[in-house]
Amino acid sequence: MSIVVEHDKRRKQILKKALNVFMEEGYEDATYQKIADHCKITRTTLYLYFRNKQEIFNFSIKQFMAEMEQDILGVKEDNSLSCSAKIKKTLALILSRMEENRLLLSVVLDFLWAKSKGVGEVKSEVFSASKRVRRRTIRLRHILSAMLIDGIKKGQLKKVDVGSTNDMLYSILEAAIFHLTILKQESTADLKKAVELAVDGLSV
Repeated sequence: MSIVVEHDKRRKQILKKALNVFMEEGYEDATYQKIADHCKITRTTLYLYFRNKQEIFNFSIKQFMAEMEQDILGVKEDNSLSCSAKIKKTLALILSRMEENRLLLSVVLDFLWAKSKGVGEVKSEVFSASKRVRRRTIRLRHILSAMLIDGIKKGQLKKVDVGSTNDMLYSILEAAIFHLTILKQESTADLKKAVELAVDGLSV
């Protein structure tokens, strides 16, 4: 049992370090050898945990989003916060994580853009990566919807269409991706202010 736990712990450590390689080198230049070197292990040892660079990349993104989801669930379950405060804190948390990992966002977008031009196996790589991101994104949106519904039921938020409101709030996160990756901005301070104004407008 302890061997399994240690193996899982080592995998997570490798994934965290691999993210740094992808951010520093970009997807194409982040070779299997560079990842092994950064983790201070041999290629042979790395093969015990992951079959190839694509698998490392996919699981790195999955782990990053899973950890963020856990933090958001912690906010959702914090009964000391009002519903509007939970929504503000959730969106601010996501925006802060985007700021901290703006290089990673660029790597993901570059990967999807470059690989989408390929065919066959390359196309399937894009589908696999984008499917993982989309699945996690949907889960985050469900959490946000649950917060909105809870706020409406408790009379803390106006009776609005949950789907449309979710889209509006989520569009701020999409704008953040554009600001951080395309416009190369380093801060989402203005968008955090937009979140405050939007949620205040929803409050009763």
